[in-house]
Amino acid sequence: MAAESAAVEFRIDRRSGVATYLQIVQQTKQALRLGVLEPGDRLPTAREVVEATAINPNTVLKAYRELEREGLVEARRGLGTFVRRTLGGAADAAAADGPLRGELADWARRARAAGLEKDDVGALFTAVLDSTFGTDDTNGTNGAGTAGRSHRGDQER
Repeated sequence: MAAESAAVEFRIDRRSGVATYLQIVQQTKQALRLGVLEPGDRLPTAREVVEATAINPNTVLKAYRELEREGLVEARRGLGTFVRRTLGGAADAAAADGPLRGELADWARRARAAGLEKDDVGALFTAVLDSTFGTDDTNGTNGAGTAGRSHRGDQER
């Protein structure tokens, strides 16, 4: 019996300037932080990602190898790639982020109503994160968990 893939769907922004494999790595990490992915969940197969995004299978495999190198996932021959651990206290964050998510959603709606485009909002949000948390890029994700112009919420839907 084959394991079912976790509910994660990768969105590739070809205009972002961020390498495709890094977008997959970043979106996977975001899903781990948000509790969308949990230990034991199987990532979509390279074939499934290729069919959904029309990218090269080697790109998907490169992203999965990077996640494996970081100890976040493990490949099981013939079975797939499985999540080993979460990031950022996902269980605690899921319980605590309800009010924060609502406030952020309200802010995003106000920004949209003010005429800001999605990339403008991403840049503004990244700038605020950088000024709040610093710009130390120790985890390779530009301090904000994504590369500013990638579409963070897309992988949740």
